Amino acid sequence: MGLTDDRERFREVGEKRREDLAEFIGHGDLGGSDPGRVRIPVKIVDLPEFEYDRREAGGVGQAQGGQPQPGQPVEPQPGDEEGDPGTEGDDHEYYEMDPEEFARELDEELGLDLEPKGKQVVEEVEGDFTDTARAGPRGTLDVDEFFKRGLKRHLATDFDGDYVREGLFVDGAGVDEVFAWARGNGVPVSRAWIADAAATAAEEHGDPVEALSRWPDFDALDAAVEPEPATARIRRDGLDTVPFRREDERFRHPEVTEKRERNVVVVNVRDASGSMRETKRELVERVFTPMDWYLTGKYDAAEFRYVVHDAEAWEVDREEFFGIQSGGGTRISSAYELVEEILSEYPYSEWNRYVFAAGDSENAGSDTVESVIPLMESIEANLHAYVETQPGGTAASARHADEVEEAFSDANDVAVARVSDADDVIDAIYEILSTEADRETTPGETARTDGGDRR
Repeated sequence: MGLTDDRERFREVGEKRREDLAEFIGHGDLGGSDPGRVRIPVKIVDLPEFEYDRREAGGVGQAQGGQPQPGQPVEPQPGDEEGDPGTEGDDHEYYEMDPEEFARELDEELGLDLEPKGKQVVEEVEGDFTDTARAGPRGTLDVDEFFKRGLKRHLATDFDGDYVREGLFVDGAGVDEVFAWARGNGVPVSRAWIADAAATAAEEHGDPVEALSRWPDFDALDAAVEPEPATARIRRDGLDTVPFRREDERFRHPEVTEKRERNVVVVNVRDASGSMRETKRELVERVFTPMDWYLTGKYDAAEFRYVVHDAEAWEVDREEFFGIQSGGGTRISSAYELVEEILSEYPYSEWNRYVFAAGDSENAGSDTVESVIPLMESIEANLHAYVETQPGGTAASARHADEVEEAFSDANDVAVARVSDADDVIDAIYEILSTEADRETTPGETARTDGGDRR
């Protein structure tokens, strides 16, 4: 195996040894990525390389004419100076993936199967001429369908005239009796046709026809004679004409399908009150950032809005969202009031909508029960989620997550997750995304299939 093969083997090993996805989400540096590019650190494998032995010892030298002579020391050549090896290899310190690849890998990591729903119609596409309508240009008349419909009606109304005429020769039978007998046997004949047949028979055989009776009753006729099926007559005699009607006409039209864009708007909400210290804010970032990447990779178009709150709520950009902190108290309903206003710009009939909120579960008084829960019920969304961040465990005053979970215990569009340290992050993401992936799509359905512990 040559040096080139060795280098390729080392490089391949290095690429395969990128940081595990779950480890990266829970403990890695998320700041090196941006919305369109996820950079995961690679555990670098040093590649072997040759160096000159600079000891003042004998060796192969360089004589005049370029030929080495025994005993001459090696003279360093241009480009052999000592440098800083590895400084040009920064591109190999990260494995980069786009959000689509990140979403696929997270699906595989967590066993998710989220299928985005198409919402907004972006265009109507004409396909093959497979649809038909009752009206259209004459050049698009579907001749085959026209013939089939006429033939089908012809077969449905056709009957064996000789068989019906035999009813006229039943002893004592008149037009009404023959009509009742024929219809009773499923023959689609009209009374007028029988009356015309009776008149013709009278002309041929004399009047009254009863004088020519050859069947004592209809039972005797049925025992001796069976009607011939229309298909048998057509095979024997052929088909001279098929009577068509205007109602048989069908005109070909191209099949029109709606191309729907799989679009999503995500409103991320975070408590920015004085109790949300740096550790809590970092846990929020570790949960929300991968979910933003994931949904960006899953949908054709994704928009993100960011809301922070203390006792009041205001909208910020992404850069401010994870770092901002105020000294005020907490009223979570103020955030949901702003969320409702923001989502009015994104009709639920046209947009997939997610509302992800996070905080330490501390809230003012009865704000959760009296205000937040009714707002969550009124805001239509694919999924509402609340992430409680309480390092070291839930505080006694932190009731918001419990109250939300209790209120929506039977709902299939609300998820509650709890994160006390970085090791809980990947399970929290699974709890939220699996709730959406496992949802039944029947409108009005309230039964929820719990995602459970991914492990």
